[in-house]
Amino acid sequence: MNRTEPDARVLARVADGDAGALAELYERYGRPLLAFLFGLAQDRGTAEEILQDTLLAVWRSAGTYQGRSSVSTWLFGVARRQAHNRLRGKPPPDTAEPSDRADPLPGPEELVVGGEWLTTTLARLPLAQREVVALHSLHDLTHHDIAEVLGIPVGTVKSRLHLARAKLRECLDG
Repeated sequence: MNRTEPDARVLARVADGDAGALAELYERYGRPLLAFLFGLAQDRGTAEEILQDTLLAVWRSAGTYQGRSSVSTWLFGVARRQAHNRLRGKPPPDTAEPSDRADPLPGPEELVVGGEWLTTTLARLPLAQREVVALHSLHDLTHHDIAEVLGIPVGTVKSRLHLARAKLRECLDG
């Protein structure tokens, strides 16, 4: 496995049916994608299932990548579409009930988001704002890349980010 190989070439290998290339993309982007999906699903198990759906979609559609965006932006777009397909009409999980999972190690949400308070506060944001915050703050995407992932104008990205920050500041003050 060549870690210095450009992402576009790895994705081209996926399009050619190279399962090792898909594993390489997973190694490179699995954690950030899972953290992003957790932010959308608010449930680790569901986020993991959506990540698997995302990898399957990448396997099937790698040949459609045209290089108009970075591979990472394309992957986040695929993940977002898979999440919206899965979560459409599904109520958010009840976070008041304790989790019954036995895993004592911190999951990606604890490592990336930074704790229960922030996770709870982010969950109060509307999904559209939560997506923008996650892509900007947690995954360091530019406004342009976020606009591309979400299929919205850059101005809308900035507006959603501004509204989300105001809401988060309100939560800090209150």
